[in-house]
Amino acid sequence: MNSQPAQQIATLPPAGGRAALFVLVGSLGVQSSSAISASMFDSLGSPAVSSLRLVLAAAVLWIFLRPTLRGRNRANWSAIIFYGVVMAAMNLLLYKAIEHLPLGIAVTLDFLGPAVVALVFSRRLREAAWALLALAGVILIAGPGGHFNAVGFAFGLGAGLCFALYTLLAEKVGKADDSSVSSLALSVSIAALVSLPFGIPKVAEVSAPQWGLLALSGVIGVAIPYLVDTLAARISSARVVGTLFAIDPAMGTLLGWLFLGERLGWLSLLGILCVALAGAGVTWFAAKPAGPLQEVPADHQPTYPEN
Repeated sequence: MNSQPAQQIATLPPAGGRAALFVLVGSLGVQSSSAISASMFDSLGSPAVSSLRLVLAAAVLWIFLRPTLRGRNRANWSAIIFYGVVMAAMNLLLYKAIEHLPLGIAVTLDFLGPAVVALVFSRRLREAAWALLALAGVILIAGPGGHFNAVGFAFGLGAGLCFALYTLLAEKVGKADDSSVSSLALSVSIAALVSLPFGIPKVAEVSAPQWGLLALSGVIGVAIPYLVDTLAARISSARVVGTLFAIDPAMGTLLGWLFLGERLGWLSLLGILCVALAGAGVTWFAAKPAGPLQEVPADHQPTYPEN
């Protein structure tokens, strides 16, 4: 048996470490992109900004990945289309939330989605403690002296629902076949088409500098993050990736402070920390990882190079 593939695998970082690195890069890109995009909300509106950056991101992915339309079955196309629709909705709703809330709080509400799904599918009573911690965090954020805004919270929670679906679909698309990166380009294209009605009416109003910001936002906030999220889910699982997304609230809070001058009180910061910890905890412990003697589902089998 040729031992070269095994030696190559042995030299790679552990899958969990690579997945964490991918998610960290993606989170930094998404939150930086949100801060950049927020500067154009007053002149263009958040739906148009979200739409146009998706269009530019799709164009970049098509140029560099050159996705193929052939050789895909109905299940693969269904996942690609659904993934794209969820991407579009998640972007539109999150940006509407950011119009009404500080970036860190909007992202925290967004992160509740994967955590709640993990809680719903859990059969262990101990997860109730994580749910109470998350609830306490939301109360701290929305309580007296906090940042409650009914419209913003509604959009943020809607984005969270889409984020939950996004996490699950990232694994489904990522592990569907060997052309997962190509599939991602198609999904982003679907997202661009779905959101296009919000962007077309504003095209004539976009200035040259704004086109540059939209392109930058599309690359660092869509193309790169969605690519690394898909790769992370491919080498890991939705449970692990969902846990790693707990970094998003902290990243959003930090970049909102650095780039947008947003100042949050100690209670709000404590609430964000509670939600992030609860989300990480419930997502990690909701599904027990398979042990050495446990059967691993076929769609979770690692992919190794052929001899």
